[in-house]
Amino acid sequence: MAQVIDPVPSDDQQKLLCCYVNATSKIQVARITNIANWYFERVVFPGQRLVFEALPEAQLEIHTGMMASSILSDRIPCLELSFQEEMEGLLDADSASVADPDPVPAVPIGGATSTAL
Repeated sequence: MAQVIDPVPSDDQQKLLCCYVNATSKIQVARITNIANWYFERVVFPGQRLVFEALPEAQLEIHTGMMASSILSDRIPCLELSFQEEMEGLLDADSASVADPDPVPAVPIGGATSTAL
């Protein structure tokens, strides 16, 4: 289930569907701070996948937790994390390549065949 606490500001701008995976063994905090009037911060556990919406100009900051502190370990443009266009392309390719299966002949209930008199 999607959890929307602070929705992306909607000024008729295109939103991206993004995905970030914490491939480390440490707890991380993901933040977007460069979008006016919007605050996004989530804790991402080791191995966890974070799926979120963002504006194309958004930058995801990754803070890695240390003992009683955190370090800014990465800053990733959300355009690089976007997967919506890739998914749409895959869906289009799948629907174009799937051929209709042979139709199954209709069999009356009970397996009886009807005969014309």
